[in-house]
Amino acid sequence: MDPSCCDLAPPRLVVTPLSDISNLPLPRLKMVRSKMAASVLKQCVTAAVKVKALSPSFTASRWLLSADYTDTKLWVESEKDPQNLAVLANLMDRTYDRNFPVSSLTISRFVDNISSREEVDQAEYYLYKFRHSPNCWYLRDWTVHTWIRQCLKYGARDKALHTLKNKTQYGIFPDDFTFNLLLDSYIKDGDFKSACSVVEELMLQEAFDLPSTQILSLNALGCFLATKPQLSVSEERALGASLLICGLKQDNTVGFSAQLLGNALLGKVEMLKGIHAVFKGMPLSWVRGYLGRALAVMERVSAASGDIRLSKDTLDCVSDVLLDLSAASDSSGDEESDGEESKKEEAVDEEDEAEKANLPHYVSRFKELSSQLESQGKVDPASFQALVATMAQQNLASAEKPDIEQYQSRLKAWEAEKRFLIQREKEQKEKAEQEKRERLAARAAAQA
Repeated sequence: MDPSCCDLAPPRLVVTPLSDISNLPLPRLKMVRSKMAASVLKQCVTAAVKVKALSPSFTASRWLLSADYTDTKLWVESEKDPQNLAVLANLMDRTYDRNFPVSSLTISRFVDNISSREEVDQAEYYLYKFRHSPNCWYLRDWTVHTWIRQCLKYGARDKALHTLKNKTQYGIFPDDFTFNLLLDSYIKDGDFKSACSVVEELMLQEAFDLPSTQILSLNALGCFLATKPQLSVSEERALGASLLICGLKQDNTVGFSAQLLGNALLGKVEMLKGIHAVFKGMPLSWVRGYLGRALAVMERVSAASGDIRLSKDTLDCVSDVLLDLSAASDSSGDEESDGEESKKEEAVDEEDEAEKANLPHYVSRFKELSSQLESQGKVDPASFQALVATMAQQNLASAEKPDIEQYQSRLKAWEAEKRFLIQREKEQKEKAEQEKRERLAARAAAQA
């Protein structure tokens, strides 16, 4: 069991009532009291050790991003261009009313100068307007980063997730570092379902490049799975794809366990809804046989010479998937024998039906491979969640350092680009003013 999700009851201290020893002789009384004190101290120390080993307050922080990573100091100290939001809003409204495009610098200034939760809502509106304007392709990376930062700062994390999930309507495509900040925030608050929504967006954008992102994503997925959620078919599809694509980045027990479960969940969707329901809108292969690929993962682990294993609870989940599919197959066979439901069904893809016919083979092969892995000692008794936690404790600190260095360089590049845009804006305004003066002078000369 993962200690991060335990509710640890306070230890019970058994102490002999003082009334039972009050009548003892003084030397004997001192001895008893001394033993009682030692016993209480021992129990307290033991309890403290247990709490330190299991309580999230002691260990969970190291599974997540450090204070240096999430520190806002560099972002706050970066160059700002103070503006009045009312003036900016009026400027953008008049610009849109005249069917002119708003510059990326203007929307950037608006987001930069957010100072309350209400202004976050206003910024969301103008981000939407900007996305649907001719200049939509020029939303700056630093504006996206600042938008997420402002949402986290002013308690509007739901807005950040909403714009992220509706990225085509708002143009919010964060970089890896910004993704990590939002994901880490949800994990620290124990909102694993929302954290998995962020992981889903990472999967859709294929943004699992940073080791830190991989660790955080697998941590979120593991914690969410540990809650034993009841999932719809579409949720199983998203979860399966996230596990698979992120798992492919890790060549270890966690990675192979994630690949196994990811392929199994996608295989379940394939069996129930067909292959087109699996890959549509997802960065996945359209080739049938996801359950077969799950078994192939088991075969690779069995043949591997290293210390790679599969977690037992992941194998149990795959077993449950196969049992569910077998039960669904039996019930669908009964319905078809009645001859009523089949008339209402649309034509079924023959190749999907052929894949469904492989289910008995997959079930028997899974049992064979499970026994084989067990005999080889390649079934890890630790839960998937615990394995991810261990990996995070061992690797997250080293993964953070290059991220922070890259972020510092990125901030400097953003500031340089912003200064360039401000200078260009100033030159364009001066040029426009000069042209205006020349036109007025020419008009005055013509009238003279």
